[in-house]
Order: sequence, then C-alpha cells, then structure tokens
Amino acid sequence: MSYEKLQQVLAAHGQEQLIKFWPELAENERELLANDILKLDFSEVNETFRRATEATKIILEKTNDDLKPIPETHYESVPNLTCKKVEEYENIGLEEISEGRVGVLLLAGGQATRLGFGHPKGMYDVGLPSKKTLFQIQAERIVRVQQMATEKYGKEGKIIWYIMTSAHTMGPTKDFFKSHSYFGLNEEDLVFFEQGRLPCFDFEGKVLLDEKYHLSSAPDGNGGLYRALKNQGILHDISRRGVKHLHAHSVDNILIKVADPIFIGYCKSKDADCAAKVVSKSSPSEAVGVVCRVNGHYKVVEYSELTDEAAHRRNQDGRLTFSAGNICNHYFSSQFLMKICDFESKLKLHVAKKKIPYVDESGVRQKPMEPNGIKMEKFIFDVFEFAENFICLEVARDVEFSALKNADSAKKDCPSTAREDLLQLHRRYIRDAGGDISDDVDVEISPLLSYGGENLEDLVKGEVFSISPFHLKSMNEAETNGVNGNH
Repeated sequence: MSYEKLQQVLAAHGQEQLIKFWPELAENERELLANDILKLDFSEVNETFRRATEATKIILEKTNDDLKPIPETHYESVPNLTCKKVEEYENIGLEEISEGRVGVLLLAGGQATRLGFGHPKGMYDVGLPSKKTLFQIQAERIVRVQQMATEKYGKEGKIIWYIMTSAHTMGPTKDFFKSHSYFGLNEEDLVFFEQGRLPCFDFEGKVLLDEKYHLSSAPDGNGGLYRALKNQGILHDISRRGVKHLHAHSVDNILIKVADPIFIGYCKSKDADCAAKVVSKSSPSEAVGVVCRVNGHYKVVEYSELTDEAAHRRNQDGRLTFSAGNICNHYFSSQFLMKICDFESKLKLHVAKKKIPYVDESGVRQKPMEPNGIKMEKFIFDVFEFAENFICLEVARDVEFSALKNADSAKKDCPSTAREDLLQLHRRYIRDAGGDISDDVDVEISPLLSYGGENLEDLVKGEVFSISPFHLKSMNEAETNGVNGNH
C-alpha cells in the first residue's frame, strides 16, 4: 500500500505517527510496517484504548454488601463427597469421553521467562525420575483417561486436545510434539492455534513503535482464548467433531487432572454452561483471587480487592467465607463457548502500566526506566458473569494444584515444589493401594499406569519401596529412565 493510502487510514484515527519514519525505511521494511498496520482495525484499536482507560478510572468500591460467596446449591467439594457420588460423576464423565464428546483447551503461550528457561513452559522438566516434561505428563494423562473410558464403556472415544500457543511458542511447541511422536496420541486429535496480540499504547492513546518498521504489541492474555477460538476456526472444529464439553487449564499445573471425568460428570449432571475448579484458600492473606458473586454476578475478585474484613470473615464452621481460590481450571459447554465468542469484544480489559521499549521522536529506540505506556490483556475468567448456570467444584490442593511459575530461588511455585508435590501425591497413591513407602523415598508413577491412583493394587500391595528414585511404569511403556515397576 502506498504512503498516501496509509496516511489516509491512519490520519482518520489519529495514529499517523506510525509512518513518521517511512522515508527512511528500505522497501522490505515498508512492507513489514504496512502489513502490521493493515492487520489492525483502528476504529477498534481506539475503542479498545478508550474502554481500557475508562475501566481504570472506575474505582470499584466493593462493600461487604456487594460480595457474596458461591451459594451452596452451586458448590460441591470432592473431599466431602461420598465415594458413591464421586463414582457417579466419574462414570458420567467417562461415558462422555467414550462417546468422543470431550475436548481440552490448554493455555500454553508462556515462554517461562521467570523460570529462566526461554522455551515454551510445557517443555520444562522439573527433575522427575522419568525426566518427563509438563507436555508429556499431560499427554499421557489423556492417553490413560481415554483408556479408562474404553475399559468402562467399550467404545474408543478420542479427547481432542486444543493447544493455544503464542507467536513465540507455536513453532517450538509443534516441533516438540512432532519429535516425540505426539506422546502416543493421534496427530489428528491435536489442534494447535495461536493467541492474539494487542497494540501497546502511550498514555495518550497513541500506538507505540517497537522499531521504525514494527508496531509494539503484547499477548492479549489468557482471555484472548475466545477471540482466537472464533478467528482461527476452532469453534467450527469443535462443532464439526461433536465436542460438547471443554476442560480449560494452564500448562503450568503439574498435578492437573486433564479432562477430569469427575469434573466433566459433575458439570454435565448439573447442566452447567460454565464452571470453575477451586481450592480452599490456605489463609486469609494468600495472594490468590477468589470466585464469588459481586452484585449477583459470578466473578473472580483479586485478593488485593478484598477488604480485610471480607478476607478474614469466617462461617460458623470456621471456614473462610471467601475461600474459593481460583486456579485457572475451568469447564465450558461448547454451546456457551459459541455464545460467548460472539461478544468477547465486550469483555473487561485489564490494564497494566509498563516500561515498554519504543522509538522516540528522533527515531532512536529507547528502553525506559519508568512506565511509559500501557499493555492490555483479557482474563479467561471474565466470562463467568455471562454464564446462565455457573457452578464450582472444590478439589484438594495437594491432589490437584501445584503451579510452576518461578525459578527455584523463589522457593515457591518452582521446580522443586512442583516435583515434591507430585512425588508426595504418588507416595499417597502407593500407601492407599497397600504399599509401604517412607517420605524420603521418591517413586514416580507413570500417568500411563495410573491417572489418579487407580490400577496400582496388583503392583504395590505388600511391597516395600526402598529404592530411590524409582519410576513405576505400565507393562507396555517403553524402557527409558528409572526401573520398570513391574517387578
């Protein structure tokens, strides 16, 4: 496109600064810049900035009267359910899996910069005896739960795995899966797609240049899922394959029960369109958002937005009133996703003032020492308020949640804690199945052998585990690291 045409498009929206350095650019650089500009709808860009800045001006005074906990009718806790009820939900979920009605939405756009890794976070190995990565652990859980559904109902339904990457992680992620033969899954049952980006602005609403020929932008957050589902044909694929239930979660939870049949069964039995798994907050001051109702709408309220009184309030049984800790573990019916993706542009925009590299008036790229602009993102949970039937399922933290976010130096949510949390859970599985193991012995149980503690009794009952580290594997799992558990 010619300079005159670009000038006309940009001037209409007050963004003509983007072609200030056009005369200095080489032909290929002009082409790159024009492509960047033509990708954007500047009416929408300006409206996005307006909405974002308006939202930040509204200080939400959440009084204690505005906030209500999730009503008991919309809330169940797995640790408090009878074995019969857990089995009932699990059987419903396994039947849906056997019929091919279950999909997984994996949020895997992170580059693990806080870990100091520099690759897609799913490729990280926390140091288990098997050396398995997060991607492999989650893939093998899908393989196993499919097998459980087949064993139960005699039909081989496939779980469709939708993996949302970012521009930086798409190539490495696809290559990693291909080089590992998709970890035993069928290639056609994996669908990779890319989350979008939003422009970065200065405080006056002007889009920043990252280079003279390249606009500054940032990932649009995990709430960018909804636009990506629509724009990249994933909604059509979900419909074409007959998927009815989607389990969405972030890649960094090493304990995630992928496509959890109990969660699927619970949501189907309650006819939910949207749901969240939660864990009980460990203390009033724990830095985790809580799922609750605000003026009658289901939302996640950040810990910093709760008053001290609300954060410390307790029920008669001593439990925190606002205890439903959000762990980015959600259920969506396919119908709800179809509906929500049509008005995702109305979702709340979260604004962060950041130090954003930019090209200054004289054409020099600067790295500011102070915040000079804003980045915007959407959060996956901001659709809760649009659900007609929203429910919560509380799960045990030590069974289902251990996040990997930081390097070991942080001593929290790091490789060491993730590894120990998984090994501690596996010790419990062994003891529950009749084995003898002390807390200083590390035994990893392959997901291909056991999804959630089942299928172990014949192997471990009466056995004393004293070799450490040890990798307990299924009969058909290839000999790799560790010792085969079939001894």
